[in-house]
Amino acid sequence: MTCSNCGVIVMTDQQLAIQAVSDAQRILEEYLEPRTHNSERILDKLVEVLGRPDLVVAVGRLQRGNGW
Repeated sequence: MTCSNCGVIVMTDQQLAIQAVSDAQRILEEYLEPRTHNSERILDKLVEVLGRPDLVVAVGRLQRGNGW
């Protein structure tokens, strides 16, 4: 979704969660490539993707909505 007045893209909680999972999968695919890796850098990237405050809030709302 886009805010018609501000040009900011607004995502639903589901969209945020799906985007984060997709980003995390991409990072893990990079890690699984047959080459030398900086494991700390990979972990930092995963934390950056999965620890985003907006995602944490969105997942919390989704969990409460599903009775988790």
